[in-house]
Amino acid sequence: MKRRDFLASAAALSLFVTDAWAAKKQAKATSSKATASKAKGAAGKGSKKSTSKHGQHKGKVSYKPHEPVTHTAEDPVIERPPQGTSASRLPPVKAPEPPSEWRTFEITTTVNLKNRSGAAKLWLPLPLNQDTLYQRTLGHTWAGNQANASMRRLPDGDLEVFYCEWPDSGDARLQLTTLVTTADRHFDVTKRTVAPEREDILRRNLQASQLIPNDGLAFQLGERILGRIKDPVAQAKAIYEWVVDNTIYDVSLPGCGTGDVRRQLIQGQYGGRSADINGLFVSICRAIGIPARCVYGMRTGSSRLFRSLGLGGDDATRGHHVRAEFYVPGYGWIPVDPSDVRRAISMEVLSDRDSKLISLKKILFGVWEMNWIAFNLGSDVVLPGKNAAVPFLLLPQLESSASRADPALQYSIRTRQVVL
Repeated sequence: MKRRDFLASAAALSLFVTDAWAAKKQAKATSSKATASKAKGAAGKGSKKSTSKHGQHKGKVSYKPHEPVTHTAEDPVIERPPQGTSASRLPPVKAPEPPSEWRTFEITTTVNLKNRSGAAKLWLPLPLNQDTLYQRTLGHTWAGNQANASMRRLPDGDLEVFYCEWPDSGDARLQLTTLVTTADRHFDVTKRTVAPEREDILRRNLQASQLIPNDGLAFQLGERILGRIKDPVAQAKAIYEWVVDNTIYDVSLPGCGTGDVRRQLIQGQYGGRSADINGLFVSICRAIGIPARCVYGMRTGSSRLFRSLGLGGDDATRGHHVRAEFYVPGYGWIPVDPSDVRRAISMEVLSDRDSKLISLKKILFGVWEMNWIAFNLGSDVVLPGKNAAVPFLLLPQLESSASRADPALQYSIRTRQVVL
């Protein structure tokens, strides 16, 4: 992409960021002046009451310690929001306006199990089963020689899968086609119009998982990053910028990485691929009491920002990608993607002072370019019909009674934009 084309796209996507943060700074300055004036008046009154004719204070003078700037997973910001911050000033709730521009993608997954023997079971992740302001699933169709097939949803609602099985997988075939429509997702710091999230969902996204801790080293790292920052949105932005500045995107790793944040924290070596980098952001947010979660999905089209942040054609077989979001009362779930900033640096060979990189870093705090679809939000997933949990579900899962010498699962995913 040419420099002028990128900057034009970046300006269009990030215009709201500049205006929003300017408005926030002005409001914060006004609030600070008012608070200081009240404090001065209160101090003057207190001094008259607490002194005697000899000019000495009656009794002891006590000083209330400052509230800690960091919360914990057990004492989250949603329960005790700092006064005077974005989480404590809630406006009347009104329905957010849906986007006007949508794109529809057709995603076709083809599975062939050749040179096998015995029974086989297959699980495929499906796009989000609930409509959002940025994604809607329009329907699924499938064909093949499976004995039975169905769509199954996990009890917590975070994940839906397509399940099928073959009594004899010697020539098993399946083709699953899904239609999904998407719209670019933008966060505007000047608009606080989102109804509160369910408490059980917020609690779930403060908890630790197999690979994502929410205490110990993660909390210590969060404390160092935040310093005296109290506002939850500003706290998350500080974490986002730290993750961007202190991680490495490793193109040699397969898939989206392992997502093992615990190992990163213990070794003090941060990075990997999208599940690792965005998982680190989620871990630190949870540790300081901000609900956060990974969102598992797949790229479906080209990018207007950087070539490396989209597909180069219609083959999405290796296009899986993990994103992240965090929650602040009144704003709802706010999208971020520090991993893609690191990916652009690595794949496009950019310096830290490159103007395109600076723009991208601003954009991807609060923006998802929806040339990507979300599959699910699940962690420590127990698939229907299985007992053991997998850390997350992003790739097709196969269970076969065949011997270990049989070849691995062969599949392909194709995507194309369609007009309805």
